[in-house]
Amino acid sequence: MTNDELEYKQSIASELNVNADQIDLFWKGRVGLYALLKSFGISASDEVIIPAFTCVVVPNAVIYLGAKPVYVDVSTNSLNTTFEQVAAKVTEHTKCIVIQNTFGLSSEVESIVNYAKEKGILTIEDCTHGFGGTYNGRKNGTYCDAAFYSTQWNKPFSTGIGGFSLLNNLDYKSKLDNVCQVLKIPGAKERNMLAVLIRVKKYLLNDFTYWSALKIYRKLSKSGAVVGSSQDIEISTTDQPEDYFLKSTKVQNKVGLKELKRINVVLKLRKQNGIALNKFFKENGLWHYQERDIHNHSFLKYPIFVKDKNQFQLKAEKAKIKLGDWFLSPIHPVTENLEDWGLKTNEYPIAQSLSGAILNLTTEDKDINKVLRFIEKNKKDFMAQKDVGNLPPHMK
Repeated sequence: MTNDELEYKQSIASELNVNADQIDLFWKGRVGLYALLKSFGISASDEVIIPAFTCVVVPNAVIYLGAKPVYVDVSTNSLNTTFEQVAAKVTEHTKCIVIQNTFGLSSEVESIVNYAKEKGILTIEDCTHGFGGTYNGRKNGTYCDAAFYSTQWNKPFSTGIGGFSLLNNLDYKSKLDNVCQVLKIPGAKERNMLAVLIRVKKYLLNDFTYWSALKIYRKLSKSGAVVGSSQDIEISTTDQPEDYFLKSTKVQNKVGLKELKRINVVLKLRKQNGIALNKFFKENGLWHYQERDIHNHSFLKYPIFVKDKNQFQLKAEKAKIKLGDWFLSPIHPVTENLEDWGLKTNEYPIAQSLSGAILNLTTEDKDINKVLRFIEKNKKDFMAQKDVGNLPPHMK
């Protein structure tokens, strides 16, 4: 292990109040999920329960091992799965349950974990949105047998692309170590390109360049010209890419160390902004989080539900308001042939409905009043609380 790897692991472990040897580093967070599932012995005939409102890389990791992803619809209040929904999908073939903290909100984690333990089912927390957050005072990721995290663009802290895993059930430590022994080093082209992209983001990305840079990056990453979140093969097929199982690099480790030094400041700002946004939407009768969930929310992003996504995005671009489009579909960003991933949209009406109307606001903006003025001016574009979860007219 190199010094940069060890120092980075120690810094992550310090934030999570765990030991550094519980942490493993990867080129992308999804690789951490795959490694955990493989170390748990997930294989053909096994079922892994996941939300039907997630990123396609989650079912991909399951499918790559020959197992079956079993989807669960989500709640319109939390955008997470509930204990009742999860329990209803458990069968004799269920080997693992993935619990996601969508946009940074953890909910019903303890209930699901306790139930899984009674059934002899393993649990993994999807903390790709929730690093640094807590559930009932305990760090996200520390409730389950294991957890995986993403450090890609727009995640709790960013190394460009990247991620890591946390193993809490040390019965699987030797198995995970064996799995990780075959991790490969990313190619020089990918490493150098990532270093360039990180510098570009640091020095050139701002409110005025955000929308143009986003369009250019997505176009280039889709074509494979630059390192992107997902390769085309990952979102067009269920075939595992040849260069999938890769380890973290020196540039990611060094950037991660720097990012972690300011994580508490960033988390505080996100929380303040998330609460301010939630207050506005609640006072105006629009979709908002329930008060009971606020203390468990780290507000990576603030989801909004609009009547016309395309029109609203144009308004945001004109007003220089940063806006994200998680989740385009129940398995973002795949919008066609979802059956190839074993998901029939008619069986998950809430997830399908939500994805037809959802966008998200940044919570890391130092001028939250600018965002509030924008949404006040355009509040007629938002969906009322009671309408979210019902398919918008333009999606029927």
